[in-house]
Amino acid sequence: MRFLNLVAVLLSVTFATWGVQPSMAQENLSTEEIKTIAEEAFIYSFPMVMGYGILYEYAVDVKSGQYKAPFNQIYNTARVYTPEDTAVVTPNSDTPYSFVWADLRTEPLVLSVPEVAKDRYYSVMLADMYTCNYGYIGSRATGNGAGTFMIAGPGWNGPTPEGIKKVFQCETEFSLVLYRTQLFGPDDINNVKQIQAGYKVQTLSSYLNKSTPAAAPEIQWPAIDKKLAEADPFAYLNFILQFCPTTGTAEVEKPLRARFAKIGIEAGKPFPLDKLTAEQKEALKAGVLGGLAKIKQKVYTLGKDENGWRVGGAQGDRAFYKADWTLRAAAAMAGIYGNDEVEALYPLLSTDSEGNKPDCSSKRYILTFSKGQLPPTNAFWSVTMYDGKTQLLIANPLNRYLINTPMLPDLKRNADGSLTIYVQKDSPGKDKESNWLPAPDGPIYVAMRLYWPKEEALNGNWKPPALVPTK
Repeated sequence: MRFLNLVAVLLSVTFATWGVQPSMAQENLSTEEIKTIAEEAFIYSFPMVMGYGILYEYAVDVKSGQYKAPFNQIYNTARVYTPEDTAVVTPNSDTPYSFVWADLRTEPLVLSVPEVAKDRYYSVMLADMYTCNYGYIGSRATGNGAGTFMIAGPGWNGPTPEGIKKVFQCETEFSLVLYRTQLFGPDDINNVKQIQAGYKVQTLSSYLNKSTPAAAPEIQWPAIDKKLAEADPFAYLNFILQFCPTTGTAEVEKPLRARFAKIGIEAGKPFPLDKLTAEQKEALKAGVLGGLAKIKQKVYTLGKDENGWRVGGAQGDRAFYKADWTLRAAAAMAGIYGNDEVEALYPLLSTDSEGNKPDCSSKRYILTFSKGQLPPTNAFWSVTMYDGKTQLLIANPLNRYLINTPMLPDLKRNADGSLTIYVQKDSPGKDKESNWLPAPDGPIYVAMRLYWPKEEALNGNWKPPALVPTK
């Protein structure tokens, strides 16, 4: 199931079948309190349930059409993403991905990376079940030399084994390990495959040549589909929370969890379907809809407005979010599993130069970078086109989904040295087609990516140019 559809389901849930634990009655909550808690819980849960949907499609449901590999095994995508990849919204099409869904309940996982040529960017991003990024390996963070690292779950407190450069502690018992390897062009794919073959993943016991610990209990993974989501959406949060203990740095969540428990949200427990009064149903519905409205509003205001682009970091670790769960939810809605801004800066197009939402059903646009004003990076940059309705890549005659740094030698410059990208649904003509970024016949969603951005991009001295309508 496309996870984007699941998000839509969660946002249009039928409340007539909802239920809550008897604790709601015991707490004698007012309808206003129920509404407030439901709103907070929906905002808090949004990215976590979205992340679970991806985990389920990638590592559990072998028939999902998006399945990659079992837990603790690496899967290399030896190609860039295309419109056929639908599990994750706003995927990049710059860097072939590699994936590991790590099960850290029994023992840590050891990750080894090969030496990578200095001119090639790569990164390994570590994300927990909260969708927080808790560590990096790669060009910016650890360099391009070979190395061996370890990720450990929240309950592990053993010594650092010999040969391990760094231990990353995850707050949750499952983690996404997301690799991005730069591709210089279609004829470079075999080089990327060779690098991917050097990404090694093994359990700690295997790394140490010791006997394997007793396996963790088998999990009954709840399927995510429309029927289940409509019947009991907060059941997913209850399921996920059992793998998110309130220990270590996550101990700060205890008061929040206690508050959620008042309406039946508790780690590892079912979310029962009891009869509710009409007032309780309306309170829950109002809370969820209120939460959705706040997430959407936050998406529209992420970062600073720079020439119609929203520029600024929306992803990070627990300390970065400072308990701003609306920011975390908005980051997921805008593009789940994005990088910290020091790793990749994501200007997201909001409006054109006239202040209107860009739509290529009736308009054509140009995006012009002045001479010397291409996005400043230590690695590379790209401008990627998505369907404005789905935030997915779109099919087009050129099978071109972006304009990026490796394409610069084939792009035509203007007489003054500037570079113009033509953003429209139809070809601008053969003489300009090299600079054409094909668009859908309707609303567009455009993401710029600056991998390993330079300081002038991070401090705002560089600004993305406006998208200008043309006649």
